[in-house]
Amino acid sequence: MFKNYIKIAWRNLIKDKTFTGLNILGLSIAFAAAILLSIASIYELSFDNFHENKDRLFISYFISQNPEGAKATITQPLAMAPTLKEEVPGVKYASRYREGYNLVKKGEKELLLDLVFLDNDYFKMFSFPMLYGKKNDPLEHQNSVVVTAETANKIFGETNVIGKSFDIQVGGELKPFVVTAVLKDLPKNTNDDLSLAISMENTPYYQENLTEWGNRNHHVYVQLENGVDVADFEKNAQKFTNLHFKGDIDDAQRDGAQPNAEGNYKKLKLMSITDWHFVKLKDHLFEVSRSYPYLIFGIGMLIILIASVNFINMSVARSTKRLKEIGMRKTLGAAKSQLFIQFWAESVFIFLSSAIIGLLISLLIADPFQSLFRIPAEFSSIINPSMILGFLLILAVITLIAGGYPALLLSKLKTIQSLKGKLDMSGKNRLRNVLMVFQFSIAILLVTGTLVLWQQLHFMQNKNLGFNKEQVIAFPLNGKKSARESLKLLRNELQDNPNILNISGADNILGIDATGSRFESQMGFEYQGRNINTNVLAVDYDYIKTLDLKLKEGRDFNRSFATDSLSIIINEKMAKLLQEEEPLNKIIPIEGSRNYKIIGVLKDYNFQDLNREIAPLTISVDPNWDLYYAYLKVAPNTASQSYDAIEKAWANIEPNAEFAASFLDENIDRTFRNEKRLTSMITSGSIIAIVLSCIGLFAMSILVVTQRTKEIGVRKIVGAGVTNITLLLTKDFLILVGIAFVIATPIAWYFTNEWLQNYVFRIELSVWFFIASGILSLLIAVATISFRTVKAALQNPVKSLRTE
Repeated sequence: MFKNYIKIAWRNLIKDKTFTGLNILGLSIAFAAAILLSIASIYELSFDNFHENKDRLFISYFISQNPEGAKATITQPLAMAPTLKEEVPGVKYASRYREGYNLVKKGEKELLLDLVFLDNDYFKMFSFPMLYGKKNDPLEHQNSVVVTAETANKIFGETNVIGKSFDIQVGGELKPFVVTAVLKDLPKNTNDDLSLAISMENTPYYQENLTEWGNRNHHVYVQLENGVDVADFEKNAQKFTNLHFKGDIDDAQRDGAQPNAEGNYKKLKLMSITDWHFVKLKDHLFEVSRSYPYLIFGIGMLIILIASVNFINMSVARSTKRLKEIGMRKTLGAAKSQLFIQFWAESVFIFLSSAIIGLLISLLIADPFQSLFRIPAEFSSIINPSMILGFLLILAVITLIAGGYPALLLSKLKTIQSLKGKLDMSGKNRLRNVLMVFQFSIAILLVTGTLVLWQQLHFMQNKNLGFNKEQVIAFPLNGKKSARESLKLLRNELQDNPNILNISGADNILGIDATGSRFESQMGFEYQGRNINTNVLAVDYDYIKTLDLKLKEGRDFNRSFATDSLSIIINEKMAKLLQEEEPLNKIIPIEGSRNYKIIGVLKDYNFQDLNREIAPLTISVDPNWDLYYAYLKVAPNTASQSYDAIEKAWANIEPNAEFAASFLDENIDRTFRNEKRLTSMITSGSIIAIVLSCIGLFAMSILVVTQRTKEIGVRKIVGAGVTNITLLLTKDFLILVGIAFVIATPIAWYFTNEWLQNYVFRIELSVWFFIASGILSLLIAVATISFRTVKAALQNPVKSLRTE
C-alpha cells in the first residue's frame, strides 16, 4: 500500500512538471537560506555557553547614582576581587581581567600580541581546555605565562612548549616569563581572548594601586557557590559597597544625587557571562538585548513561511485539475484517510526533496556565506544532535501544516461535486488572497527595513565626525623603544618626505585598528565641591593639527611653551560639565596633587561609537603619560607610496617590530561591522522573500490564465484590447499587493523606529522609505504577472477558444 502511494505521488508530480519544479525551487531556496541564517543565529546565541559553570559565572558592575541619573560602570579597583571574595559570603572564586596589546620577544623575533592579566581563579572558573601543563594553578608564580596553541606556534614554531621562556614588555620593560600551560585554540564564540595570560600582579604599579579604590582599570569575574541566589548576593554585598566606596557615596550625596528605590547611592550588580555578549549601553545603563540573533532567525523562518504559502496556494489552485480523479477514487471506495495520505505523500515528497537540496546548497555556499557576513563560526562545531532534531521537527511541522492543509481540503470534497468537475472556489480564493497578502506584507516589511538600514549605515559612514579621517595612517608603537622616542625618530626619518604632512601620537585609537584593539581611559577628580568624571587622552604635539580638530576657543599645544606639559585641552562637553562660562586658564586637579591649566576648548567630536553620546574629554601632552599609537597625515593621492615610506622608516627604527598600520577611515568603518552584517543579512532576506513571492505570483498567474483561457478568447472576439485583458488579469493581484502595503507599512514604521532609537545620531524616518518599498514591490509584481498575462492577451483568440 505504501509503495502504491509513493508510485502514484511520483506520477502526479512528474505529470505537472511546471508546478512541481516551481515548488521545489522555491522551497529549496527557502530551506537553504533558513539553514544558513539559523546557524548564524545559533552561533551568536552560543557565546560563552560552553563553560561548565556558566549558570554560576558572572561579571560584576556597579550602578551609581549621579545628579544626572543612574550610571553603570564595569571597571573595578585592584583590591575589589580579593576583598570581595574575603568579605562577601557566597563567592567561590573571583578573578580580575585586564586586556591589552604588548610586545613579545623571542630571540630576534618580535610580535605584538594580545596580553591578558588574570588571577589564578580564572582557570578554575572557565572551561578552556588545556593541551599541556597545569590545569587549576597555571599562574601560580608571577613569572608564569599561559599561551594558546596558536600563540605557541607563533613564538616557538611548536605547541608543546612547557618550561620554555620568552620576554614580554610590561610597564615599558622586557621581562622573562616561563610557559606553564598551553591552551587549545579558543573557540570563536567567547568574549575573552587568552592568546597570552600572565598574573595580575604584573600590572604596572600593582602594589601602589592595591589600596587605591579610586583607580579602576579592569573588570572582575565572580563565580557563586552552589545554591547562592544572585539577588541574595547583591543584597549581602551592600555592606561591602558602603564600606569600601564610602567616598563615592558621600560625593553623590553632596552633589545632589537621588538614591535608588532601595535608598542606596551605589549598588554592586552581577550579570551572567552568557548575557555579556548582548549588552549595550543605553541611557548610561547596561541593557541585554538578543534582538539581533533572533531577528536573523526570524528572517529565516519568514522565508520558509513565504515558500510554504506558495505551496499551499498552488496546491489549492491546482485542485480543480484533480476533481474527477478524486470523484473516481471515492466512487471506487477510497476513504477520506486514504485520499489524505495520497495527497499528503505528494507534499512530503516535495518537502523532503526540497529540504535535501536546500541542505546541499547551504553546505556548498557555507564558506562564502561566512566570508560575506563575517561570521567566524565553524559550522561543524555548532551542529549537534539537538540542532539536527530541531531541524527535523521544524520540517515535520511545516510539512504537516503546509502539505496537510491542501491534502485535507481535497480529501473532504463530495463525490458528486468532484465527478461533475465543478467546485465553488470562492472560499478557496479568499484563502489564497489572504495568504498572498500575508507573504507580500512580509516582503514589503523586509524591503522597508533594508532601505532604512542602508540609509542609516550610509548616514553613519558619511557623518561629519568632527575630525578628518581621510589620509591619516595610524599604527601601534610596539617596539622596544619608548613611544615618544620612537615618534621623535620617526619624524627624523620622514622629515624630507613631502608626502608626510604631520606626525603625532596618542594613547588610544579612533575606531578599531588592524589588530582589533580599542581602549578607553577615564579619570575622576573633585572640582569646586563636585565629583567630575572625564575620558582622558594622552597625545603628542600636533595631534589636533593631524586630525584637523577644530578649536572653539584658546590655542593648541605648542613646543615653545614649556608649561604646556601641565596644560590640558578639553572638549565642549567637558567645559559644560565644569559649569564655567570662561573655562580658559582654569586649574584642574586631574592627577592627585598635580594641577593642569586649561589652554583650549575643542569643538565636540565623535571619539567613540556613533551609538553613544559625545562624552567629556580631556587631552594632555604630559610626557609622563604613555603613548601607544602613531598618527601620520599624508598628502592627498599619495596613500600607497606614503604607506610604503612609513613602513620602511619604522623598519629602520624597530627592525624586529610588527608594522600593523591601518588607515583611519578603515578603523572608523570597522565600528560599523555589526550594522553592515545586519544590513547585508536583511537585504539578502528581502531579495529572497521577493523572489519567492514572485515565484508564487508567477505560478498563480499561470493558473489564472489557464482557467480563464476561454474567457480571454471570447473577450478578444468581442473587441477587447491587449491592455484591457492584461489589466483584467492583473488588477486582482495588484489590489492584493496594495492591501499588503497598507498592512505592512505601520508595522514597518514601528520596528524601524524602535531600531533607530539605539543610535544617538540617526536619520529621520521619512514617509518616502515606505512609499519606495511599496512602489518597488508593486513594480516587481507587475513585471512578474505581466510576463504571463501579456502573452495570454496576445494569443490568437481562435486558439484560446479551442483550448477547453
